[in-house]
Amino acid sequence: MLSRIFRNTVLLPVAFILAAAPMIHADEGMWTFDNPPLKLLKAKYNFTPTQAWLDHLRLSSVRLNDGGSGSFVSPNGLLLTNHHVARGQLQKNSTAEHDYMRDGFYASAAEQEMKSPDLEVNVLVAMQNVTARVQGSAKGISDEAKALKARESEIAAITKEGKDKTGLRSDIVSFYNGGEYWLYQYKAYTDVRLVFAPEQQAAFFGGDPDNFTYPRYDIDMALFRVYDNGKPLHTDNFLKWSAKGAAPGELIFISGHPGSTSRQDTMAQLLVERDIVEPSVTEYLKRRIASAQAYAAQGPEQARQVGTLIFGLQNGLKVYVGRTEALADKAIIAKKQADEDDFRKKVAANPEWQKEYGIAWDTIASAEEKVKPEIKGQIFHRTDSRLFTIALQLVQYAAEIKKPDGERLAQFHDAGIESLKFQMLSPAPVTPATEKLYMAGALNLAEEKLGKQDAFVQAIVQGGDVDKAVNALVDGTKLADVAVRKGLLDGGEAAVAASADPMIVAARRVDPIVRENTRRMRDTIGSVLTPAGEKLGKARFMVYGKDAYPDATFTLRLSYGTVDGFPYNGTIAPPVTTFYGLYDRANSFGNKPPFDLTPKETAGLGKLDLSTPLDFVSTGDIIGGNSGSPVVNREGELVGLIFDGNIESMAGDFVYDGTKNRAVAVHSAGMIEALRKLYGADTLADELQGKK
Repeated sequence: MLSRIFRNTVLLPVAFILAAAPMIHADEGMWTFDNPPLKLLKAKYNFTPTQAWLDHLRLSSVRLNDGGSGSFVSPNGLLLTNHHVARGQLQKNSTAEHDYMRDGFYASAAEQEMKSPDLEVNVLVAMQNVTARVQGSAKGISDEAKALKARESEIAAITKEGKDKTGLRSDIVSFYNGGEYWLYQYKAYTDVRLVFAPEQQAAFFGGDPDNFTYPRYDIDMALFRVYDNGKPLHTDNFLKWSAKGAAPGELIFISGHPGSTSRQDTMAQLLVERDIVEPSVTEYLKRRIASAQAYAAQGPEQARQVGTLIFGLQNGLKVYVGRTEALADKAIIAKKQADEDDFRKKVAANPEWQKEYGIAWDTIASAEEKVKPEIKGQIFHRTDSRLFTIALQLVQYAAEIKKPDGERLAQFHDAGIESLKFQMLSPAPVTPATEKLYMAGALNLAEEKLGKQDAFVQAIVQGGDVDKAVNALVDGTKLADVAVRKGLLDGGEAAVAASADPMIVAARRVDPIVRENTRRMRDTIGSVLTPAGEKLGKARFMVYGKDAYPDATFTLRLSYGTVDGFPYNGTIAPPVTTFYGLYDRANSFGNKPPFDLTPKETAGLGKLDLSTPLDFVSTGDIIGGNSGSPVVNREGELVGLIFDGNIESMAGDFVYDGTKNRAVAVHSAGMIEALRKLYGADTLADELQGKK
């Protein structure tokens, strides 16, 4: 696809399929639910899931707008995900007096359940193939920019029709580089209340040093309850809890929402990622981490305010370092080149295919050359300010909402407008000091990388000092008040045009620059890459059929594998860890951070059955976004909860290696053991196990 940094700029990821049935490794794949790997499962495991089994798992699985996955685990709307997926909501509800990140949270009664300020949960209830309609919309249009606009208009029309007809959130998803388009429709829930979360230290034992490693000893879980019309959601689609959990060698399935992969990128795209994107993003992340850590060092309250940010940035940095190392690996590059060569040879062997599709690789390579000068601007044109983001959304919303749906910027189409408003009117608190920290850091870095005269920066600071300009913007704005935002939202273009709020004024200056950048990228790059990607998608079907999976797109996927250890550091990692290992690792480091036990873990030593499985690994194929995914057995019972991958899986953005790639999960038995014996949450454990 076009470098991932542009996925919000161009309409479609553009790539081609390298994986075909003979090339798919054992347990590889993030499969769509319309095309599950039935033949592979039958051949290797003698198991064929029924349609009812697949439908139940799909309807029990959820996507969280905080960037993760989850599942319903009781008929009363109880939702299981990771602590690190829930931590954004924990942070937004925390104060200096009530630090839920540090102390954890448990609602022992319904009235104690804590409302999440801006969490939306989506359940995929319908899927429809609309490929012919989308691809047909551009047929016969020779002008590339007009053809892309026709596709965009048709996509907007389909999603609007879907939303108007059903009331469901309706998204168009592109698979196989535009080889297929699907209408995905979701039931959306926005009344989501926190029920349980352990302490941050229990959920993230080992801290950043242990992140993306294994063996692990983390209780990385959290439980929400979804409400519908003010009452706990009643659902027949929930996963029954397995008391024994996953066993070594057992076949397991993972149902979640992997964010994005680049396994289908052309070599031209991979080289741009390696040489330009990865170094720039890595530098950006390092600078933000250093700035946030310096702020955290000022005191406990400052550390609390930026704790979640630092966690996310450090996690992202490890991802990008892993991507960089993978793209520097000559063996991986050689494999990707060999796969591309093989695909091109198969296309060239058929004169008709070559005539129709053969030019696509060169077209993409040419577009990648054109996009290189744009990359740093796309990376560093940012403010990292929640208030400025809202200001720009308000300015753009006022202008876009009066246009016909098909002519709007993509984020303002009717099908997604309710979700956008929900975020814009979030009551989550805003901390002025961190707003200044983030915004000044981003703009100073942009000045450094793009020059003091960069139009985006100058539209905000207007020739002055960045720090002074940012202080004036944050101190002068009223947008932290939700009522002020709502007034501007309801007041429309006239209210936004008349506003003297400094954030709105600055956003009005930035808006034409953002629009021009979007237009230029769409008309000169996206318009070329979209049809080229469709050609490669169609070529893939011609050459290989549909015995392969598409790249990840933060849509629901099914992965499978077995619970299995792996070789590392000259030894072997066990398939399962236990509570014994948690206490041993803490003692081995003198119980010092980040390997220190919480007070509850220290007090619980004599209560726990230390032989209880805590975490485990499997060969299931996952990537970022799978966090919080349920792990189920053949019977569809929940046996685990995905929370990480091992360091060897970092190359999984580009290739899957079943000998080393591992998905790391919390064990279902370990979660129950912790709930009952560390947290005294027997009522909650009873609900999970169907005992109440």
